[in-house]
Amino acid sequence: MAKQITIDEAAKLVKDGMTIMIGGFMGCGSPHKIIDKLVESGVKNLTLICNDTGLVDYGVGKMVVAKQFKKIYASHIGLNPEAGRQMTEKEVEIVLVPQGTLAERIRSAGAGLGGFLTPTGVGTTVQEGKEVITVEGKEYLLELPLKADIAIVEAGKADKAGNLQYHGSTKNFCELMVTAADITIAEVREVVETGEIDPDFVHSPGIFIDYIAGGN
Repeated sequence: MAKQITIDEAAKLVKDGMTIMIGGFMGCGSPHKIIDKLVESGVKNLTLICNDTGLVDYGVGKMVVAKQFKKIYASHIGLNPEAGRQMTEKEVEIVLVPQGTLAERIRSAGAGLGGFLTPTGVGTTVQEGKEVITVEGKEYLLELPLKADIAIVEAGKADKAGNLQYHGSTKNFCELMVTAADITIAEVREVVETGEIDPDFVHSPGIFIDYIAGGN
């Protein structure tokens, strides 16, 4: 059963040097309250796995501006010019990963797979440093799993067992990320009694959730 904690307590679980996943798509579905606390904490030398780097004043972009990351895996950084500047000036290492590949690498970690084969990126800079495997005459890249020490997501509702329900497109990467980290924290808007969420609308089962933060 997930443990209910405060936003402050959730932020304190993130330590210098950790690899963290943060849910969200351009800030939609990101754990904004925990992000703000992480900026306040000054935690540093983190590796980030996220769809994008947010905006300079919204979502995980606030942490980018605060220079809290040493390495970032993302599918794009175009909405945050500070991320681009840091990459150009070599202040942070940014690994750009095709969006579908990023999702599948996270899913592979959650499913306990050793990786997967994809034709995406063959013959491009994406191929650099990766193993190429030929299957029935066609070349594929071997993409390895992405796992984190902590995954932090946002959900509209949780029950006291940790079952999560997301609202609309806020689920984006969150469903995958909660399966692919040693510790998972869900920032939630509402906490209800166990059983109040219709089983058909449980998007992330409580077995994947270690902590729920916030709510009523």
